[in-house]
Order: sequence, then C-alpha cells, then structure tokens
Amino acid sequence: MATPTNAVDKNSNENGDASIRTAFREVVEGHRSGFIPRAVIPIDDIGNVEPSGYAPGEKELRCKLASLYRLVDNLGWSQAIFNHITVKVSEEDQHFLLNPFGLLYHEITASSLIKVDVQGNMIDRGSTYFGVNIPGFVLHSAVHSARPDAKCVIHIHHAACIAVASMKCGFLPVSQEAVLVGNVSYHDFYGVLVDKAEREIIVKNLGSNNIMFLRNHGLVVAGRTVEEAFTRAYHTVLACEAQITMMSAGLENLIIVSEEAKQRSMEVVRRAQEMIEDGALKEKEGQVDTKKAMQVRWGLGDLEFEAYMRMMDSAGYRTGYPYRLPSVKRPTEN
Repeated sequence: MATPTNAVDKNSNENGDASIRTAFREVVEGHRSGFIPRAVIPIDDIGNVEPSGYAPGEKELRCKLASLYRLVDNLGWSQAIFNHITVKVSEEDQHFLLNPFGLLYHEITASSLIKVDVQGNMIDRGSTYFGVNIPGFVLHSAVHSARPDAKCVIHIHHAACIAVASMKCGFLPVSQEAVLVGNVSYHDFYGVLVDKAEREIIVKNLGSNNIMFLRNHGLVVAGRTVEEAFTRAYHTVLACEAQITMMSAGLENLIIVSEEAKQRSMEVVRRAQEMIEDGALKEKEGQVDTKKAMQVRWGLGDLEFEAYMRMMDSAGYRTGYPYRLPSVKRPTEN
C-alpha cells in the first residue's frame, strides 16, 4: 500500500527539522567547548607542478608546515589567528615560511603560506590577501638567526604551558615526558614581545636548548625538522598537563625524578635514536623485505608525525606528505 503524499511530506519535514536541530545543537555545543564543526579544506592546493618562484623542495616543505598548523589546531593548541610556526626554506637566502596573519589554523593551506626574509620582508605573499604580523615574527627571527640547526620553530599559548611558565618552580621533572624532552630555558616577560631589541636576550636565554618557556606567556620549541619540532612540542605539552594535574596535590607531595635517573633515561633515548637513524627499526631478517627496510631512515619524530599524516589523509585532508613508508601493511604471503 502506497504511503500518502502528505505523510511523506510530513515525515520529510520532521526529518529535516530534526537535522536542523541537530546541526544547531552541534554549533552551540561547539561554541561552548571552543570547537566549531567545520569542513575539511585540502592542504595540498598547489598541484603537481611546482611554481617557478619556489626554491627546490619548497612545495614539499609548504605541505609539511601547513599540515603541522592543522595538527596543532586539531590537538587544541591554536589560539585563533595568533602565534606562528615557522620553517626555514633556504640556507643561502635565509627565507622562511609562516602563516598569513588573518587565517585560522584550519584554513591554512600549502599555497597560502607567506615567505619572508629574516627581517620579515615579504618575498612571496602566498595565495591570500593577508600579510605578515611582523612584530609577531620577532621571536622566530631571533631563534632562526642564532641557531642554524633550528629549521622549524613552534610558538604556542597552550594553557598548561602558560601555567607552567608562570610558576616559580618552573618545569619540573615529575613525569617521563618531562625527563625525555631534555633541558629547558626561560625568558622573562617584558611585555608583549614586539621589540627587536629583545632579540639578543631571547638568544642568550635559549642558549643551546631546544625548548624555552616564556614567563607568563607561552612556549617556544625548535627542531632540525618539522617532525622533530612537533614531537618535542607534543611531549612538552603532555608534561605540562601532567604537572598541572599533579600540582593540585601540593608541591611538597610531588616526587622529583633524580638527576641520575634523568641522565640514564636520556642515554637510553640517545641510543634508541641512533638505532632508528641507522635503520635498525625493522623486523627480524626473513620477516620483511630487508632491502626495502634498509632504505627507510627515521629521524626524531618521523614515526609519530607520519602516523598523524596517515590519520589526516584518511580523513580527507590531502596533506601532500612525502611518506617514507607509503604502505604500512606487509604484502600477503602466498
């Protein structure tokens, strides 16, 4: 028996109203929690042909950096349109990529990134109408200029990191993550960081460390690669969150990891990293294509970052990431 037309219309209207109510509820709840449901914008919007104005390998680097901005946003570390993550493009020209000041992190794509010199002067304005927040680039230019090994610099205002940066006790070795990130530096708060004269103090305070807490401000993390900087920031954020949770029990109740245990742990990490970089991270001979396995060289953070890129690509982000291991599945044995 056919369903009456008016019944179909009624059901359609009811279903439509329910969908609208659901969508509205998601938006309202999203505003309350700080998350607003949004569509996925593809990251690699450049195409297969690298533009003539790009340096060798720049397209790949743009995709990596834009993917990192998205990952930082997905992890809840972003703060609207503010802060920067920068990466060095060219050793010869001292050029850097960063976000256009005006885009939310979930809007950043490979082509939208702006290229500047160490003074913040525009080299390539990217694909948007937005420009550079030059005062905000002061911190990054200082680190990049003084530390040639700092190819990628991450600056975030994560709440737990700001809290730890504002404590007299500082960043405590009270978790494994805190121990494994190594030594950290501190930079006092002199006001909003826009004064170029402060660059020398920043460089002096950072020294040879890769992590610096900006008192009452936030966190700065440096790495030799995008992947290394990310994994270092990831573990630092975890350590800060753990410390904040522990502090509710009182500082006197916290067990501080001994200096001996710290050094022993760092040695274990160092040896493990050497094994990974030497290609020792592979299965026993006979269980895997040894020739292919030996071709894969994993640096610090590569495994973690590549795993996140697989997750994002599976969700439709189209990262353009150059996978070291395009397929994680072993071929089926006959």
